[in-house]
Amino acid sequence: MANFDYLAFVGTYTLGNVVNEKLKSKGIYILGYNSTNGTLEILNTALEKDNPSFLAISPNGNYLYSVGEIDDKRGGALSAYKINRERSTLSIINSISTGSNGPCHLMTDLSGSILLAANYAGGASTLAKIKSDGSLDEEVQVIQHEGSSVNPERQMEPHAHSINVSPSGNYALVPDLGTDKVIIYKIDHTSKKLKINEPGFTKVSPGMGPRHLEFHPNGNVVYVINELGATITIFDFDDENGALSEVETVSTLPPNSNQKSCADIHISKDGKYLYGSNRGHNSIAIYKVSSDGRKIENIDFQSTLGETPRNFALDPKGNFLLAANQDSSDIFTFKINKDNGKLDPTGSKINIPYPVCIKFLER
Repeated sequence: MANFDYLAFVGTYTLGNVVNEKLKSKGIYILGYNSTNGTLEILNTALEKDNPSFLAISPNGNYLYSVGEIDDKRGGALSAYKINRERSTLSIINSISTGSNGPCHLMTDLSGSILLAANYAGGASTLAKIKSDGSLDEEVQVIQHEGSSVNPERQMEPHAHSINVSPSGNYALVPDLGTDKVIIYKIDHTSKKLKINEPGFTKVSPGMGPRHLEFHPNGNVVYVINELGATITIFDFDDENGALSEVETVSTLPPNSNQKSCADIHISKDGKYLYGSNRGHNSIAIYKVSSDGRKIENIDFQSTLGETPRNFALDPKGNFLLAANQDSSDIFTFKINKDNGKLDPTGSKINIPYPVCIKFLER
């Protein structure tokens, strides 16, 4: 495919969370993406042996960062790569420890000078400074979360599940599945440190298990998808003090469905439609969003045509949604109807072992 205008990087599981031991992942997959028709083609791979499941691209587009979900004995890792757009390749720069276990999500700040990571198994947030050459400073800041909640199988200890920088760049919000809290940090840009905000957190209803979140384009509303409750909680967000105030909570499932295992959430660039993924139910829940972002109305459910849609992505032009089905090892492309927000399968599918995360970069 010579006419692709974007690179798409796909993070995967290489061991552990796999359903077919005979099917092996090669780590991070580099694909060509055509934003006109939504098709993908594998161009290259970058072997990272220990679960480079979630990815982040630097604001200048020169570097890619991955988590390494290793194990409890060896801890977790963060790796930095140099991106070569012309050759569609990645070259490793360095890897460091997160200072905790089981990193599952990461994100740079708006300047690209710090990398933030959420450690699920260790229940902690990590900050690493990014050097001018894209490499990661080995001296990291680790903030341990504390607490538990009501689910005896999943919430006996903290489980930080994602870390998200506010549109202003002043705050980092961390949904913690184990404590039913969204932890709020202030980002100190001078010292390049996280500081506990005041208020330091907000709670969701007991047993909900917050996982990922998304900001409305207006910056005033936050949507938190709750894995255990199969719900989305909407919050007003005050960028003056970082406070979250709950507006309402809505289901991500059709009536009478009990397959509760939410994963990812994204909003269209114009803020009109919100999408959330349901594992088990294997669907994307679609919502119409009010003009101020504070109300959402479910309008449809679209099958992801595979099993366990852990994550999905809206392409940079807002034309397509790409659903990454982890357990069926495939990615399907859906055309976004911009008039009503609904999804139509395009017939485009690509097989990638255990895909978790998709990130785009203009070529």
